[in-house]
Amino acid sequence: MQYCLDHGWAVNLEYTDEPHPRNTYWEMWGIPMFDVPDAAGVMMELAACRKVHAGSKYIRMSAFDASHGWESLRLSFITDRPAYEPGFALERQERAGRQIAYTTRSYSAGRPEGERYGG
Repeated sequence: MQYCLDHGWAVNLEYTDEPHPRNTYWEMWGIPMFDVPDAAGVMMELAACRKVHAGSKYIRMSAFDASHGWESLRLSFITDRPAYEPGFALERQERAGRQIAYTTRSYSAGRPEGERYGG
């Protein structure tokens, strides 16, 4: 985290219970940390987020570079995962012309938000 802060990137925390790759809109934990001088402040926020969502949500940390010419994410990684993860199913569909399409589906997506993990 200190590397990100030293480069002037805004760090933020997000959480979700639906980690599908196309789910880009995770819930934000607080606001992005633009003016945090050291990694200890970021780690305090991560500890607070973990305390609330311990073992029940995915938590992601991201670093955004707002400098001219970049204006995009530079770094993003998952810090926490639920204690129980039911996984994904790979569904195969045969189509016209011998084409085959694959779809991934989370086993937990059929359950309501907030009740997807806890097996």
